[in-house]
Amino acid sequence: MIRLSWCTLAVALLATAAASGGRDGNQERLTGKFDKAACPDYATYSTYPHPPLSNGPLKLPFQRPDPRCRTFHSDAIEKVIADITSRMKDADLARLFENAFPSTTDTTVKFHTDGKDEKIKQRLRSRREKDAWLDEGEWEGPQSFIITGDILAEWLRDSTNQLKPYQPLATKDKAIFNLILGAINTQSEYVISSPYCNAFQPPPVSGLPISYNGQDDAVHPIYEPNVVFECKYELDSLAHFLALANDFHHHTGSTQFLTPRWYKAVHTLLSVLDAQSQSTFEPETGSYQQNAYTFQRRTNTGTETLNLGGIGNPLNNGTGLVRSAFRPSDDATIFGFFIPANAQMAVELNRTASIIKQAKSSANDAELAQTLSDWSARIARGIWEHGVVRHRTHGDVFAYEVDGYGSMLLMDDANYPSLLALPLMGFVDTGDETYRNTRRMLLDKAGNPYFLTGKEFKGVGGPHIGLQNAWPMSLLVQAQTSDDDEEIMECLRLVLNSSKLGLIHESVNVDYAQSYTRSWFAWANGVFAETIFNLAKRKPHLIFKDSRPYEL
Repeated sequence: MIRLSWCTLAVALLATAAASGGRDGNQERLTGKFDKAACPDYATYSTYPHPPLSNGPLKLPFQRPDPRCRTFHSDAIEKVIADITSRMKDADLARLFENAFPSTTDTTVKFHTDGKDEKIKQRLRSRREKDAWLDEGEWEGPQSFIITGDILAEWLRDSTNQLKPYQPLATKDKAIFNLILGAINTQSEYVISSPYCNAFQPPPVSGLPISYNGQDDAVHPIYEPNVVFECKYELDSLAHFLALANDFHHHTGSTQFLTPRWYKAVHTLLSVLDAQSQSTFEPETGSYQQNAYTFQRRTNTGTETLNLGGIGNPLNNGTGLVRSAFRPSDDATIFGFFIPANAQMAVELNRTASIIKQAKSSANDAELAQTLSDWSARIARGIWEHGVVRHRTHGDVFAYEVDGYGSMLLMDDANYPSLLALPLMGFVDTGDETYRNTRRMLLDKAGNPYFLTGKEFKGVGGPHIGLQNAWPMSLLVQAQTSDDDEEIMECLRLVLNSSKLGLIHESVNVDYAQSYTRSWFAWANGVFAETIFNLAKRKPHLIFKDSRPYEL
């Protein structure tokens, strides 16, 4: 058949939507035969504005794909969009929410099965016939493959955060329930296969093509490139794996994810914690001991590889902390005890332990729960003992990275987990004195080298993009951790004014906000949705025409 160009099809689809009365995300689902191959590539589609425009001064475009081109549909999501936008007093903010909240389901659910599809079952049977080493239960049940946006790969961290805004809807919509359950099952397979890796190829039962990152990496342990897209070991990726199931259980009470495959993934995670808590030198003899994970990439960018033959800088023993070779930005750590990821891991291990204790399935479960609790306490103790340092201006603050020898890095990065986000992950309250000191330091140009300011934008950035670009994500985290109405509204204003395409960008040039990276970045859109929900519950008067709180 003839493949229409994205612009030709866009005009045709918009005309169809207009004729049917659709304009704000509440369109009726269109019926009839339709070849999805005719849908425009959203990586291109998202870089251009599309009508109808919002009624606010910014006249933001409507960036949702035609209903026939969306990758997932949920009536509950459409209802939330209608409920929220109808109450918002700023038409531009409403349009940004309308585009951002469904971004993941509209554009990034590249594969999903509830586990009952006969075609998928046949693919699995065929795979079992060809591969005698396939484990019992592998790739069975619901599965979901969630890409980050403009890259056909799933990051454990990104996908967990992309799905987070929909977690409260899992009890209201069976489709959402199965989508998230499938994501837990898929992540379990990834962790079992390659626990040191951060980004993965489509599930083998999906029928989707694999792609390569084009890098020249030497990694140990070795991995299968048909399974792994990139293998940077990031402690927070494993913490996010736990968080996905923990949030699902919190909102639904369901234990359907407690399968043998999930338990195997948790045990695999524990083996990583054990290996990555080892020091660089053997405590008794002082002799060098090889780390289980090494990473080297041919590159001229220092943050893309590890020094000392792929090991990274030495780490001391007896800290209770766990090494992370890379940050959530995918940049290499300088001192491997990365505090934000350790904090997130401590929290999620404890949450997982509570779920397993409640399940009371077996004596083995009780032992596992205790192991998880012990690890949580050990890591938390290590953070307070080694991750809190004295700042000459701000007093006791959390360091970003430490090595156990006394060396430390004082900064923050926009990516989650971050020091700024410690209360959002549940490690401390916003009123905690050490956190408040840290927050002041991070939002001070003299305290955080990556707090970037310019003529048109400001916020926390990071080495990943450079010294001229701050990330809207950092402003959204700042708003969620603030009780000051003025500060919150300034954050929202900066994000709104830098989102002229009606979507949240990865980063924005602080002197020229029209210069940005990534128009299609579903994780950032999810953080914006989370921020709106946070304010709708906590500060409704700031965004709504009335002061009635809204909670999913």
